[in-house]
Amino acid sequence: MTSTDSSAAPAPAPALSTSASRNVRQYGAVNGLGLWTLFKREVGRFMKVWMQTILAPVVTTLLFMTVFKLAFGDRGNLTGDFEGLNYNDFLAPGLIVMAILQNAFQNTSSSLVQAKFNSTYVDFLMPPLSPLELTAGFLGGAIVRGLLVALISGIGIQLSGLANLSVAHVWPILWFSMTSAIVLGGLGAIGGIWADKFDHLSAVTNFVIVPLTFLSGTFYDIKVMTPPFQLMAHLDPFFYMIDGFRYGFLGVSNSSIWTGVTYTGILSAISVLAVWWLFRSGYKLKA
Repeated sequence: MTSTDSSAAPAPAPALSTSASRNVRQYGAVNGLGLWTLFKREVGRFMKVWMQTILAPVVTTLLFMTVFKLAFGDRGNLTGDFEGLNYNDFLAPGLIVMAILQNAFQNTSSSLVQAKFNSTYVDFLMPPLSPLELTAGFLGGAIVRGLLVALISGIGIQLSGLANLSVAHVWPILWFSMTSAIVLGGLGAIGGIWADKFDHLSAVTNFVIVPLTFLSGTFYDIKVMTPPFQLMAHLDPFFYMIDGFRYGFLGVSNSSIWTGVTYTGILSAISVLAVWWLFRSGYKLKA
């Protein structure tokens, strides 16, 4: 009778075949597929409810324009740097930037708070996405939503005859719309990661976003303010976003356009770095 050697080494595991090893996805320095998937997820998330996320802000912007046009008519008695300009032409760019700011903030903040509330944030934390790719994906969705609302609002204002959006310089419009969306998208991501419930986000919106927007010269020339409040307005980052964007249409501004370019560029970089650090550290996202 032949005995079995219990000390014999186990048979080696079969090696992966060449075809099987080819099916294992390899990623380079950038996970392009994962980044594109996250970006599509963020865009698709607000496009599914477009009546709430796109149409509603556009209607709000047009209602603002209609109310002010009915209240003030076609007055052209602005003073200061905008002397002689039609008030509605002055107001329209400010309202468009306000739409960019609010919608970029709402997109990232609501997405991250909902993910935390529903415990679905593992959907973007577990895939092989770097902190920078997560930052780019979420901010990309915020930029698309903010600029889409702004574009439709501008077209609606022009076609309705509520204002004349003649373009004096193209590059300030592009620069300040992009930086505005990046800064507020970043602020929304920071708020969304920090907030534990929707009430926290409402506090940020009501006590930070809305006051800074309304006190930044959206509805008036800041030259009508007394000196102490003018200084406060010049410290408001939203002032440079609105003033620079308005310069692209009117060709005049309350401040140096290059100061605004520098200020908004620095704020954009800080916003991106802050969101990147939060994703990298896993603050309130990882146990």
